[in-house]
Amino acid sequence: MKPLLRTVNRVLVGLAGLVLVCGGGAILAAGLGLAVPSWWPWRGGNDVLLGTMAHARPGAGGRWWPAALVALALVAVLALWWLLAQVRRPRLAAVLVDSGDGEAAVVRGRALEEALTEETAALDGVARARVTLTGRRDAPHAAVRLLMEPSATPDAVLGRLADEVLARARDSAGLAALPAEVRLGAVGHPVGRVS
Repeated sequence: MKPLLRTVNRVLVGLAGLVLVCGGGAILAAGLGLAVPSWWPWRGGNDVLLGTMAHARPGAGGRWWPAALVALALVAVLALWWLLAQVRRPRLAAVLVDSGDGEAAVVRGRALEEALTEETAALDGVARARVTLTGRRDAPHAAVRLLMEPSATPDAVLGRLADEVLARARDSAGLAALPAEVRLGAVGHPVGRVS
């Protein structure tokens, strides 16, 4: 995620949390009978949010009732869009490869991911590997997940990954750089029994 989007995301989540905590706290305070400001619409646990006249006939109370429904629907749609944006991480469909003669070729992103995954999984000490490419087609970014054998040394595996696999992919695609984020995990091994 880009730094600007990450900042906007954190600010929006913080504001939403602040509004929810303040609103919930104020409603809880009114419900418990604590002192609330004079402009506060609810005075205690027996008050209702909307009286029967306010919502029985939408035209009678002005046009605020349909506007409130539209606003709530818009907030719900925006919240759903934001939630899906958090989960979705766009994968790279194609990578632009410099062919060396001034022309460029396009390689499918999945094909390059599969090649990188196979080469990474073949490294000593790696039980399973998964590579995902994100970013722009002329500046991809690799997200590597490694599940390592119990006897593997992370420093050696990461060194070989950077020096062999990622360097070969960067050079063969003619990229200036191929930054990678590597997440390591370990394969669990059975515990010996003592009898």
